[in-house]
Amino acid sequence: MPGTAEVQVRPGVEEDLKPLTDLYNHYVRETPITFDTEPFTPQERRPWLLSHPEDGPHRLRVATDADSQEILGYATSSPYRAKPAYATSVETTVYVAPGAGGRGIGSLLYTSLFAALAGEDLHRAYAGIAQPNAASARLHARFGFRHVGTYREVGRKFGRYWDVAWYEKPL
Repeated sequence: MPGTAEVQVRPGVEEDLKPLTDLYNHYVRETPITFDTEPFTPQERRPWLLSHPEDGPHRLRVATDADSQEILGYATSSPYRAKPAYATSVETTVYVAPGAGGRGIGSLLYTSLFAALAGEDLHRAYAGIAQPNAASARLHARFGFRHVGTYREVGRKFGRYWDVAWYEKPL
């Protein structure tokens, strides 16, 4: 993939907490991509980080610049829902740092994430994409996700309602 040779993907670690929080807060403050409406402190995001260990079905993969080690993005698999019967389903997501889009980082992250999940007892992955977001829809389609429905005006942020399209992928 052009433009990706200088990018490394690895599991997220405790030292990533501040830059990961900063990256996520950009999306909280500036976009409807997440429905969180208030920025987080690193300490508030720590339980999220710790809920994504290096093994198991709930992972955090981080893309960094090979030279500077700057975080360029991250991908996660998280519990789909809390009830036990959902344990073989995960919700996946990708966030790419502002200015790092179009370099294949999302694809590198998902390639790494799905490779890490290959040995886990998982049946389906789900992804919710706030609309419109053509780049995310294309990324998910490349990884075998298919659109299964759209929740209309399900979230309110920035004084308006947003739709969320839902995608699923067999694992």
